Amino acid sequence: MADRVCVGAIAGAFGVRGEVRLKSFCAEPADIASYGPLTTEDGARSFEVTLTRPVTSGFAARLSGVPTKEAADALRGTRLYAPREALPGLPDDEFYHADLLGLTALDTGGKTLGKVAAVLNHGAGDILELRGPGLKGSVLVPFTRAVVPTVDLASGRVIIDPPEGLLD
Repeated sequence: MADRVCVGAIAGAFGVRGEVRLKSFCAEPADIASYGPLTTEDGARSFEVTLTRPVTSGFAARLSGVPTKEAADALRGTRLYAPREALPGLPDDEFYHADLLGLTALDTGGKTLGKVAAVLNHGAGDILELRGPGLKGSVLVPFTRAVVPTVDLASGRVIIDPPEGLLD
């Protein structure tokens, strides 16, 4: 999966002529159609994407090989992946969510807190979900420079300076 990044998901059929409702996870939502053929998570299917119009929470789109409403409905919930080399490079202080998953989280004293299990965004900014044996369940950490001052992809770790009481 390191060579592919999830860029969108199919929310179901749109209309009766084989179009799908497509949710884009890209910073520029319309860019989802410019990353070449998109593949399913298992790589078994590949689709050329043609956006037809914006709709609520995404786009109506045509996917190659999806001619009917029934075929579009069958793809509901399918995540679409683009090859990493097709995606634009990022500035030093930006990261693809896929790159953060699995990183070891350490506190500023070097103590292992757990691993990044998910990157969430509910509208107010990114949040890292940490899981580990020393934590009581999952811990949600704001992904800000103040709380996560260091992201070291080469070493596979993030340094977290948690606000007081966050890990208690």
